[in-house]
Amino acid sequence: MGVSARQSLSFSKRNEFLAPDKSPPTRRLALLSLLALAALPILAASPLRAQDDSAFPLRDDAGEPMRNFRIPSELDPANLPGVIWRGRRDGDVILYEFFDYNCAYCRKAAADIAAIAQSDPNLRVGLVNNAILSAGSVQAAKVQQSVLRLYGPAKAYEFHERLYAARGGANGQTALMVAGAMGLDAAKIEQSADSQTVGDVIRRQTRLAESLGLAMTPSFVIAGVAILGWPGEKSLREIIGNARKCDQPVCDGKK
Repeated sequence: MGVSARQSLSFSKRNEFLAPDKSPPTRRLALLSLLALAALPILAASPLRAQDDSAFPLRDDAGEPMRNFRIPSELDPANLPGVIWRGRRDGDVILYEFFDYNCAYCRKAAADIAAIAQSDPNLRVGLVNNAILSAGSVQAAKVQQSVLRLYGPAKAYEFHERLYAARGGANGQTALMVAGAMGLDAAKIEQSADSQTVGDVIRRQTRLAESLGLAMTPSFVIAGVAILGWPGEKSLREIIGNARKCDQPVCDGKK
């Protein structure tokens, strides 16, 4: 997973990974080819969500309205593989975050969500990759999934927080450095990251985000409602409280 082979290629060369190649695949190319393969169903997908006229009157911490809509029950994120969970299995509120490791607002959200989860023992958080911003985002997501497979959800969540705390953009190299700093076996993680199993998980997570119409990172799903963008810590706490009280993001009315 050398950085030069990964980062020197741009999205304009994406089609090179779709053409037949007689040379044997390498781990470095596998990371970028995943991005190309994942892009195909995303471009063809049609969001299967409700219309915005069923949205709730949600606003972020700055008072700006937030796009939100109910999601079809058949697209419940609970059925996804590779979700990183934090909190009790029997938590009374489940919050899903769809994120990208190169999203600045996701970095802010990671710290605030950790603080919310720490103060709310009945909240269950599920982290879902929506790696759409760069090839490095896909690479980092693959390393994250490998940490989950090899070391379990607690280590995967720790990796998630540490990667966001690291300086600079996220890619395969920085992700492996973070894993190594945690005392994990970076070589073993790299091997797992290039597996078909890990690639399939990333594709399924990103496809669901597209099917739900989650065109922004971060986006959230709570009480059967998708919320696009970062509402801020105060507003998210209110949304969680309302979901606990009335099983919807807003309890005093809707549009």
